[in-house]
Amino acid sequence: MKMANSENMFIIGEIVNTHGVKGEVRIKQITDFIERFNEGSTVYLKNKSDDIEPLTIESAREHKHLLLVRFIQYSSLDEAEQLKGLSLYIKAEQLSELGPNEYYYHEIIGCAVYSTEGELIGEIDSILSPGANDVWVVENDVGKEFLIPYIADVVKLVDVKNKRVTIEIMEGLLE
Repeated sequence: MKMANSENMFIIGEIVNTHGVKGEVRIKQITDFIERFNEGSTVYLKNKSDDIEPLTIESAREHKHLLLVRFIQYSSLDEAEQLKGLSLYIKAEQLSELGPNEYYYHEIIGCAVYSTEGELIGEIDSILSPGANDVWVVENDVGKEFLIPYIADVVKLVDVKNKRVTIEIMEGLLE
């Protein structure tokens, strides 16, 4: 999740295209909490001028790995066209409490990753959610990427306060 302005907001989705003629947009979801897109929920749009606009979700449904969402404020294809390429956010007070060993993306992205021997591997650049567990994309100082599965056998310590993660390097992990 990225910050929007200084208002302590967190990205939950990116509008990638329109869908149909009634103002629906296709959204790439960047949150594990699908309920953020429930009917009646408020999300915030950061427009091209960096202004923040509250939007109310009229309807949402899943479609081909994306969400199709319609906002009360945008009811036609022409209106929805201007939303392409923009991002949706929530305010900090909309964040849910997490359980132990659960983290928000914004807490993990940017953390330095070290081996259990203390060797710096790189920094977490992004997070993939392919299925059973998340996979952290770690980039080293020369731009090489490593895929680190978020599983107990690999991730030994997560210290979000100090932006540091310690991993056990299993055979083949960094190849």
